[in-house]
Amino acid sequence: MKKIIAKLTTSMILLGTASAAYSESLTLYTSLEEEEIAVYVKAAEKEMPDIDINVLRLSTGKLGARLLAEAGNPQADVIWGWAVTAMMDPQILKLLEPVKVQGAEKLAPEFRDAKDRWFSQMGYMGAFCVNTERLKQKGLSMPQSWADLAKPEFKGEVVMPDPNSSGTGYLHVNAVLQSMGLEKGWAQLQDVDANMAQYTSSGSKPCKMARTGEYVVGVSVALTAMNSIEDGYPLAMVFPKGGVGYELEASALLSSSKNKPAAKRFLEWSMSDSAISLFGQFKALITVPNVKQSEAAKLSGLPADLSTILAQVNFVESANRQTEIKAQWREKFGR
Repeated sequence: MKKIIAKLTTSMILLGTASAAYSESLTLYTSLEEEEIAVYVKAAEKEMPDIDINVLRLSTGKLGARLLAEAGNPQADVIWGWAVTAMMDPQILKLLEPVKVQGAEKLAPEFRDAKDRWFSQMGYMGAFCVNTERLKQKGLSMPQSWADLAKPEFKGEVVMPDPNSSGTGYLHVNAVLQSMGLEKGWAQLQDVDANMAQYTSSGSKPCKMARTGEYVVGVSVALTAMNSIEDGYPLAMVFPKGGVGYELEASALLSSSKNKPAAKRFLEWSMSDSAISLFGQFKALITVPNVKQSEAAKLSGLPADLSTILAQVNFVESANRQTEIKAQWREKFGR
């Protein structure tokens, strides 16, 4: 891990190797979390010691803005682990080069582009984080759905992320609207808003607030719930009836890459059994078939077959209408 150097600025984290004799160099843009990036890069460099791997970590929105700003003078070779909803922006798709990545054929059609421009072997999913001690103190029943969060007894006991600043917030809102339809979905969100204590800018923060007992329910991300349960917090992870929202984290080759063979090697490493095993230590959602659940997933009660709880999300629709949905949400619930 000492080979990883973290340079912090106000908007990015750059991870790279300190020094070595490399024959090739790659620059990857990602929205994965820095703690997982360090683990993945260490493993990748061990398997590909001739490649100098440099990673620029940005939030979903900032990564997209950077790619577009650099379109005339590209700086990266690979997009690695970025929200597929953002990847499907037509302006972004124009920057990608189709490539046959060994191993990607194992993925179901919904997890890879029909034109081979991107693929996704992992993702993140939503969940309700419920503090069991505060729930008992308040004499409340375990919420099982969005409708339950709208019950009067949950007044001031619910927090969730703002979809305009958080990808987690958007996946929750999007799942409600796609599962229920726009009219009923907006009505459901309106009912829950009456009980909302606050909207956060971070997707994981609501779960962290719930696990420490500030609120009963944090509408958040499953990974934070799993980690919190593993760490011993009095927390239950609940998947709302009607379908759980999720987002795929996709990877792609940039057509402007000056080192495409090395870029392809990295992408193929990311589909290897060893890489998938590592991803499974951090991700609640792995799209590769027959991957063994992590102990944290088992402990938290995550179903082995995620298809039983995931919403039927149309990612093309998610991408095409996100600007409109976010604007409507801001108009209705912005504080």
